[in-house]
This record gives sequence, C-alpha cells and structure tokens, in this order.
Amino acid sequence: MRTFRHIDIRYLLFFLLFLAKPAISLAQTDEIQVYDAAIADRGKFNLTLHNNFTPRGFKQPAFAGGLPTDKTLNGVPEWAYGVTKWFEQGLYLPLYSVAKGNGAVLNGFKIRELFVAPNADDRSFVYGVNFEFSYNTKHWDERKFTSEVRPILGWHLHPVDVILNPIVDTSYYGGVKNLEFVPAGRVAYNLHHEWAMAVEEYADFGKLRRFLPPNEQAHNLYWVIDKDSKLVNVEAGVGFGLTSASDKLVLKLILSRDLN
Repeated sequence: MRTFRHIDIRYLLFFLLFLAKPAISLAQTDEIQVYDAAIADRGKFNLTLHNNFTPRGFKQPAFAGGLPTDKTLNGVPEWAYGVTKWFEQGLYLPLYSVAKGNGAVLNGFKIRELFVAPNADDRSFVYGVNFEFSYNTKHWDERKFTSEVRPILGWHLHPVDVILNPIVDTSYYGGVKNLEFVPAGRVAYNLHHEWAMAVEEYADFGKLRRFLPPNEQAHNLYWVIDKDSKLVNVEAGVGFGLTSASDKLVLKLILSRDLN
C-alpha cells in the first residue's frame, strides 16, 4: 500500500476520466451514489434522502408510457438498519418522480442487503457487495422485477479515497443474457475531517455479452462536495453528460443522518 500512498492525485483523476471514455441510456434513476463500504453502526437506524433533478435531459421517454428525464425530479427515502458490524439491511420506499407535464407519481420500491468488511473508515483497503431487488411500476421500467449486484472496492490513501463499484444489473426475464454492466467510480480528496471534494463517473455500457456501440453508451461525470456534521451529512453534485446518449445536466442532493 506504500506505493499507492504516493500516487499523484492527477493520475487518479486521469484514471477516473478514462472510465468515462465515449460510450442511448434514457433510463431514470432514483439513486446517484458510489458505495464506499460504510454502513450504519450495529443497532442504529439511518435515513438517507436521495433526490436528483435533470434540467437538461431527454424529452422523449426510453419506452412507450415511460417518463422523460428532462425537467424530472426523482427521489426516494432510504431506510437502513445496522444488523451486525458487517451487514446492513435497507429499504427504499417510496420511490417517486415529479415529471414535467405528468405531475407526481410513485415508482415502486427496493429492498437491499449490504455486506462489507467491518470498520471501513479505519481500513486502507475496503470491500463488500450490495444486493438490491426492485419492484417497478410500468412508467418507471418496462420490467416489473429487476435486481442489482454491486461489488465494492476501495482504497483510503489519506487524504485521497478511490472507490470502484463495478455494478451488474439484470431482470428476471431471459437469465444471464440480460446482465448489464453499469459501473460507477469515485476519487475524493479529503480537505478536512468534515469536508471532501470528489469526481464521480456513472456509466451504462449495455449488456455484458455485447456492449453497446460507443455512441449508444451513457457516461456522466459529476463534481461533488461532501459535508459531514452531527445534524446531517450532505452530498451535493452536478453531473455533465459526456456522450450523446447521456443526460446533459443533472443535479443531485443526498441528505443522511442516524435516527437513534
């Protein structure tokens, strides 16, 4: 790990930007976040409010009856409970959208199980895996039931954090051939124990068995600021589309705090 500690932050940023190579995904999303293997303490309840708004997105939906991304607000409360030092149970409910010309609608719910190496904040190398199982309404996703497997790999290099989430999504129709590769990554610089600045990248390469052509892949790069406090933790960011298949401008805000 000594070699990693001396890596110039410019090379880490370059690595993350490389992931964003030109790569149409019109799908909505309720959560724009890179998982870093941190979980609620054992016996603690945590509430996280996810919201994202797309000032400049696609005016046409991804499928008949779906919601367009342009001028749409998506969000969800995420309820979490620390079961053990290495397992957190989560529930996303209710998923909602407020879309231009469509008003407010409910989109379903998600259940998740997050397994990690304990005490992530005290480790140089962190790892884990998150499983999500979703029930979707017809205007949110053409598929009623979907799931996500999110591996977590990270390095705390002090003051730099590097986190990778090589996510795989699927539905329950068609088996393995429907696996989709939708990775996310984050490089953060910790300015202070309460403040951090980060670059995040979210991508959709399409199905694992055959990636989409570069001009049909989606890649969004986010500039993010984190602020931790006893009252509430804040993560705010602005995202820019890097390809013609990406929403051009997206704003995200995540608020979280322990409830007990």
